[in-house]
Amino acid sequence: MDIPPNQIPKGNILIVDDTPENLHLLSSTLTERGYQVRGVIDGGMALRVVRSAPPDLILLDIQMPRINGYEVCQQLKAAEQTREIPVIFLSVLDETWDKVKAFEVGGADYITKPFQAEEVLARIENQLALQAAKTEIRNLNAELEQRVQQRTEELAAANQELRIEITQRQQAEATLRQQAEQKELLAEITQRIRQSLNLDAILNTTVAEVRQLLRVERVLIYRFEPDWSGVVIVESVITPNLSILGRTVQDQCFSDGYARQYRQGRVLNIADIYAANLSPCHVDLLAALQIRANLVVPIVQEQTLWGLLSVNQCTQPRPWSPLEIDLLKQLSDQVAIALQQSHLYQQVQQLNANLEQQVQARTAQLQQARDFDALLKRITDKVRDNLDERQILQTAVRELALGLAVASCDTALYDLGQQTATTCYEYTTLSRQKQGKTVSMAEFPEIYHHLLHRQWFQSCEPYLEHGALTLLACPIFDDQGVLGDLCLSRLQATVFVEHEIRLVQQVANQCAIAIRQARLYAAAQSQVAALESLHQMKDDFLSTVSHELRTPVTNMKMAIKMLKVTLARSETAATDEPAITGISQSANATPNSRVTQYLRILDSECEREISLINDLLDLQRLEFTSAPLVTERIDLKLWLSALLESFQERADAHQQYLQIEIPDSPPQIESNPDALNRILVELLHNACKYTPPEERIVVSVAVEQNQLQLRVTNFGAEIPASALPQIFDKFYRVAHADRWKQGGTGLGLALVQKLVKRLGGAIDVNSAQGETTFAVSLPIVV
Repeated sequence: MDIPPNQIPKGNILIVDDTPENLHLLSSTLTERGYQVRGVIDGGMALRVVRSAPPDLILLDIQMPRINGYEVCQQLKAAEQTREIPVIFLSVLDETWDKVKAFEVGGADYITKPFQAEEVLARIENQLALQAAKTEIRNLNAELEQRVQQRTEELAAANQELRIEITQRQQAEATLRQQAEQKELLAEITQRIRQSLNLDAILNTTVAEVRQLLRVERVLIYRFEPDWSGVVIVESVITPNLSILGRTVQDQCFSDGYARQYRQGRVLNIADIYAANLSPCHVDLLAALQIRANLVVPIVQEQTLWGLLSVNQCTQPRPWSPLEIDLLKQLSDQVAIALQQSHLYQQVQQLNANLEQQVQARTAQLQQARDFDALLKRITDKVRDNLDERQILQTAVRELALGLAVASCDTALYDLGQQTATTCYEYTTLSRQKQGKTVSMAEFPEIYHHLLHRQWFQSCEPYLEHGALTLLACPIFDDQGVLGDLCLSRLQATVFVEHEIRLVQQVANQCAIAIRQARLYAAAQSQVAALESLHQMKDDFLSTVSHELRTPVTNMKMAIKMLKVTLARSETAATDEPAITGISQSANATPNSRVTQYLRILDSECEREISLINDLLDLQRLEFTSAPLVTERIDLKLWLSALLESFQERADAHQQYLQIEIPDSPPQIESNPDALNRILVELLHNACKYTPPEERIVVSVAVEQNQLQLRVTNFGAEIPASALPQIFDKFYRVAHADRWKQGGTGLGLALVQKLVKRLGGAIDVNSAQGETTFAVSLPIVV
């Protein structure tokens, strides 16, 4: 089964990062791109994984617990098995000394967090390409060494045969010396190729060393063009007059047939061009190049005939020995390796240049994005913190104009009923002014058609001073409709790009939110003012009514007292007069008792009305008076005993049991006695009113953590759970709770709550299982 190309594994990558989010993100990204990925979270585990199964590349976080990235890299570079594995460091820091240290310990590259996926992938591919190039170079070097070894062995065998066959010592010594020189030259050139990536230097050294070793007049390297012409790119000559460097040679006799032979390893060995049975055109070409004896070997790079390595004797014939031919073959192989190495190096350089360009472009994009984000945040913060519609638009226009460096920026608000747009603010460097102008949307249908449909619009219009202007208009709208627009003008005849349009749209959205918020705030302020006016009217009315009611009720009270006095006097006078015949005193007692009963009813209702009016005035005074209450030293035991004495009589009259719980030696406290009296009186009054006969009323006082804890509990009755949230409301009374129909104003508990708050305390009520407790907690100064 064939694997799709995009799923063929590109390489084995180990990710070492103690942050699971980074590890997951890198693993997902690389896996999607076809890499085989393994991930570990600490350096020790990473060392074990690498030693057991070395990866092709390692992404290594610098900052990790126990063993950091530098130490892991040093251990990997110290081991022969893992020395060549490229390591790319990951770090949240962008400090120069961090990068220097990373490369000092053997790191191949360095990535700063937060990283971009494309940057990570580009750097990984770059390092894998470098690693592949190095591997290929090592393989070529190994192959070369093998071939050198093979040739060396062949030369050794040949030397052995020559030593047997050649009887003359001088010839044998010369041959051995020549072999040694060739070996030395070959080794030197091979070493230079391994140590240098400068192709020109390698080629110039090669031709110079060969010319000196073979003692010839000229050595050159000839490079082919696509049409099989060529150029002499390097040479070494004994005299300048023999130089043909840079000369273009067009060999009319050279054809694809010769090219194919050279690709297959053909060697041209000519001791004398005039005795080699060459074609006339070939002889003429060689003679024109001042060649008498010629030894040529091909330079083949990746099955392509790249050029020729040529050794020339220019002034006389010269036979070429097998050793010289073999040396030239080996040197051509070295040149081919140098070419391949240079080609790979150029590819790496190009990859690095491309990567650097991509990084710079991406960096510029990220910087611009950060600048736009900062601009948007600045505008958002300013408009969101403002509730003045005009200042909101003024801020947005100014910041946009300066941030995008445009010639003009303005904002208009719409009157959709009149179909008009009014420019309310403008920031411009142009001579024309639009601020305060109102235009009809019908005059510019091509613009407002888009804006009213919540679409941005971009156009170019002529402008006398600067040739042309590029306009961008974005609507300001929310879910309730289009509110206005933002319009920007640029002098250059270039369009606004996508990220600029997106920024303007985001600013328009923020303006829409801020404008709607400002308008809601203005409406709310108007409503608050209206409510305050109504509240004041209510309070004024209540104060007036309470005052007007209090005066006649006081007069009524006085009149009732006078009636009682008059009635008492009339009863006394009637008792002193002699009985009228036929009428007994008992018969006269009936009308007087009725009058007494009516007066008692009238007196009770008048007292109730006075209590209501007093409670209303007290509530009003508490609500509108913020001055602190006057405090004095209070002895809790004496104060409570005096207060509860009258309630003891009332409880006895209703067959209730009043129980007092107070410490034996309570401390003296600093508080307002009138407020405390009113609080406890109202709570006891309610308890007596709603407690059935033969039940208890418990009053407890305690001091806990500088708090006066005052509790009044009555048994045998409870407040429904649905009534508890309203129990402190004005005029609220629990339905069917007053068994003796004693009535009440419905303001007592509201007054208690107000007084408790004025004293800086809190009141709570709990009612369940046949008992009700009002708990008051007040701060005190002992």
